Formats: sequence, structure tokens, C-alpha cells
Amino acid sequence: MSVNIGISPIAWQNDDLPDLTAAYTMEQALKEAREIGYTGVERGQRMPGDTEGLRAYLDGSDIALCGGWCSGASLINDFATERDAVREQVEQFVALNSPCIVYAECSNTIQTQAGTPVNDRPKLSKDEVLAYAAKITELAKWMADRGMPMAYHHHMGTIIESEDDVNWLMEGAGPEVNLCFDAGHLLFGGGDVMATLNRWGDRVHHVHFKDIRPAVVQDTRENNLSFLDAVIAGAFTVPGDGCIDFQAVAHALKAMDYNGWIVVEAEQDPAKAPPYEYSKLGYDHIVDVCGHAGLEIKA
Repeated sequence: MSVNIGISPIAWQNDDLPDLTAAYTMEQALKEAREIGYTGVERGQRMPGDTEGLRAYLDGSDIALCGGWCSGASLINDFATERDAVREQVEQFVALNSPCIVYAECSNTIQTQAGTPVNDRPKLSKDEVLAYAAKITELAKWMADRGMPMAYHHHMGTIIESEDDVNWLMEGAGPEVNLCFDAGHLLFGGGDVMATLNRWGDRVHHVHFKDIRPAVVQDTRENNLSFLDAVIAGAFTVPGDGCIDFQAVAHALKAMDYNGWIVVEAEQDPAKAPPYEYSKLGYDHIVDVCGHAGLEIKA
């Protein structure tokens, strides 16, 4: 078994806070990511929208498409409406051999609301999450039938944020609903990183190596700051620069024969955390922990 190492371009090109990264281009992101050693990149909003244009754009940097965010609305849409809303992205990702679509419920998220405390995120009861899980299973089955796995991203500010939320989602959903396991979002949400990974290892299809700075997270919670406030303050960082034990994560991935993508996703203020420097730090840390865990990395 072997893994691929990819990165989200969000360190260079932040889609939610474009002014934060205005001095950087997507072309620079791809060029520097490839120079560091990353072989894949998740889709960014400022990449070409058409399939052939995106293919040429990525090929020009010798880098693969290793997934990409999909803003879902299954909570409020019926199946047919949501299917039609995501169809174009599914077809594009199939054509470009993406390993998955990274799906998250965004119909009522507060993650992009600068004035809303992250503590005020929408919450569902267990029964409501189980019902939602059954609903998105139909969509995930449709995606799978077209050759595109759904990897559900538990995310700060959304209905699936805490460890309980993840557990209920996985319990209620069919096997077609895979998990995008994000250590940083899980810990920020108060969850146990290793307990959740070990419990749902057979459902993990995509992995985000995202670290956190605990002091910033604590300040965000205690002072009712927004998710965007937390990002600007430096709540997130690359693996090896925060508090998460990614060596333990790598050992767990090896034990479960994980052979997908490990993706760095760490949005920060580039004035405080230069993208190239920090992205290289993250890459080198992944190479180190994978080496110690016996996880082979594809070139």
C-alpha cells in the first residue's frame, strides 16, 4: 500500500478571505507546490472552470487533481435538485480522475459569516443527523454509480462538526458515504482525533493533515469569535507546527492499509506564515511520519 501527498492551494489563494492572499496567484501556488514535492492539488475556485481548461492548467504544472470542495445543500434540497446541482462537478471530476469529491453541507453553515461566532453553528439532534445521513446516502450512491466517491468533510461551522456528529453521520449513512478525515477540524470541534480515526478507519477515503494552535482555538471559543476570525488569528497550521500527533495518525493509516491521498489544508495569513515555507514544513513532516510508519509515498 502507498499514499499520495497533495495540498489545497488555500495557503496561497484563500477562497473565503481573498484579500488575505491578494499578493499570491494560483499559478504560483501550483508551481511552488510541485517544487516542494506535492503531486496533487485540490480544486480552487480561481482555477479554470471548464474541464479541458482545468486539465491543461493542471498538466502545465505536472500536478494531478486530488479532490475538491463541494458545497452541498442536501439538508434543504430533494435528491433530484441536489443531483442536478452537483452533476457538472461530478462529471468534471470523473473526467479528470479525481479520487473523490469533498462534500460538506453548506445550506446553513456559518463558516463564512464574519460576524457570527463559531460557537453559534447550527446543531442537529442525533435523530436529525441520522435522517440527514440517510438522505445523502442516495446522493452518494448516485455519485458512486458514475465512478466518483463522496468523501464527507466534517467542518467547523456546519451541522457535522463534533465527534458525535461524525459518529451519527457514519452510523446513519450507507457505505457509499465515505469520510474525509480532517484532524484539525475534528480537534477544533472538540473531538478525539485518534478515537474517531480508529472507529471509522474503514470509511476513510480522503485525509486532511491539518494542525491547530490550541491557544488560538481556546481564544476563539472563549471570546465568541467567528471561524474567519480564527483563521486570520492562526488557528490552523500545517502538520508539524501545531499540537496534533500526526505520527500516531500515520501509524493508524498504515494499520488500516490506507492507500489514498494525504492532503495538507492549512489556511493562514501569509504575512505571518509564508505559503512556500509552511507548505514545505508540512510536506517534510508528512514524509517523516510516513517513513516512520512504513507508509510508502508514491512519487
